[in-house]
Amino acid sequence: MSITRLHPGPRMSQAVIHNNTVYLAGQVGTAGADVATQTQDCLNAIDCLLDQAGSSKSKMLQVIIWLDDMANFQEMNAVYDAWIDPANPAARACGEAKLATPDYKVEFIVTAAV
Repeated sequence: MSITRLHPGPRMSQAVIHNNTVYLAGQVGTAGADVATQTQDCLNAIDCLLDQAGSSKSKMLQVIIWLDDMANFQEMNAVYDAWIDPANPAARACGEAKLATPDYKVEFIVTAAV
């Protein structure tokens, strides 16, 4: 059994690859920025991590999105919809939660095939 960890730290890795599946840690954007900017930051980080893992957004299996306020749903979706591969959308869930600090408005958690 092979497990590869990308960018490991003392508490977590940014990505873990096992059995041709990559699991990304929660990705957040620039603290204090607006929802659109934070969403784009998250998606850029996801692209980068998936590339490093040998995957891409076209291979995403599941996306979980946490918003600090569901009132931000449309603003987040405007950025997400422009980014997503429409031929290969992942299963997706979106909910509201308190995030690590009030400076964060959105967090993405992604699982993808490698």
